[in-house]
Amino acid sequence: MKSFIISDNRDTWLGMRLAGIEGVIVHTKEEVIDFLKAAVIDPEIGIIILTEKIVDLAKEEIMEYKLKRKKPLIIEIPDRHGTARGYDVITSYIRESVGIRI
Repeated sequence: MKSFIISDNRDTWLGMRLAGIEGVIVHTKEEVIDFLKAAVIDPEIGIIILTEKIVDLAKEEIMEYKLKRKKPLIIEIPDRHGTARGYDVITSYIRESVGIRI
């Protein structure tokens, strides 16, 4: 099973390539959706890695894939500049997904 990265940043993409992970660099919402659709239907891809800025470009579409599909696993990572998210990302994600406050 392979991993695949969709990045907005050449440095992040290059770092993943050095680790043996294939991927693409995109800059528009349409590109994100096109590559995400292709990666989701590829039976060899088990993990799709997205940078935070990519998730921000197509948040609704990505969340729909995350919630409706079991495979592949879709994860979000910060880019080389670090995270732009707040300190309580996980709790807000749970609150948004489940509807309860922890």
